[in-house]
Amino acid sequence: MSGSSDKPAVTLDEIVAHKREEIERAKAHRPLDDLKTMIGELGRPRNFFGAVTKHDRADHTTVIAEIKRRSPSAGLIRPEYADDDFDPARIARAYHEAGAAAISCLTESRYFGGDLSFIHRVRDAVPLPVLRKDFIVDPYQVWESRAFGADAVLLIAECLTESQMVDLMILAHELQLTALVETHDMESLLRVRPHVGFPARSYMLLGINNRDLKTMTTDLAHTLRMLDIIDDPRVLVSESGISTREDLVKLRSKGVRIALVGEALMREADPGAALGRLMNGDR
Repeated sequence: MSGSSDKPAVTLDEIVAHKREEIERAKAHRPLDDLKTMIGELGRPRNFFGAVTKHDRADHTTVIAEIKRRSPSAGLIRPEYADDDFDPARIARAYHEAGAAAISCLTESRYFGGDLSFIHRVRDAVPLPVLRKDFIVDPYQVWESRAFGADAVLLIAECLTESQMVDLMILAHELQLTALVETHDMESLLRVRPHVGFPARSYMLLGINNRDLKTMTTDLAHTLRMLDIIDDPRVLVSESGISTREDLVKLRSKGVRIALVGEALMREADPGAALGRLMNGDR
């Protein structure tokens, strides 16, 4: 599906600039040593990589179901999400019951209405591994993600230099977190491609975002156009623009068997029921 070609209300550069200011405030409020103390009190992360790459049937697609309150392109996804009683744990339980393999949790607050506290709330509610979805541009945030209970982190290639990306992948591995390294444009994919499976194959996933973060337009066919240069589609996650059984079938026919689905589910009054229809229709 394709979105509007209108200029987005906010650009990726603006989001990242705000994020860097936010990180400096976080470092002053909670120094790195405090995060390390918090991590020392936690158990081992759940196996995000294993959960999403395990397929019980030939016709199976694993779904990473997303908890997302708002976005720069859509604004508030549903009116009731404006309330202070927005309950990510309730949504996570519904996703779990419907067959999600893992949960993606938006923690970016200004543009997406998320919060770091959502991770533990989700993790306490369900046994599924949880991805922290945010704009991670500093090693502090990887430590922070682990300290607040994440099992995986999103690294957006368009926000990082190659050396920054590799350093963050190494740190994520050291902290036993899966790294979902997301790309959109061909240039970024070519930068990421040599590092797929680094520093350990079972800790790294490659994501292709069907949403152009510069224009916020979405096109499911984007994943399919990039497949020719993907060496191992078993670790490939197609993100955004996925809403129907036909979308999953189309991706799976090309070997793409992991999908991250967010807005299409969160737009429904019952996101869990929406995922159930997607999963049941896929059988």
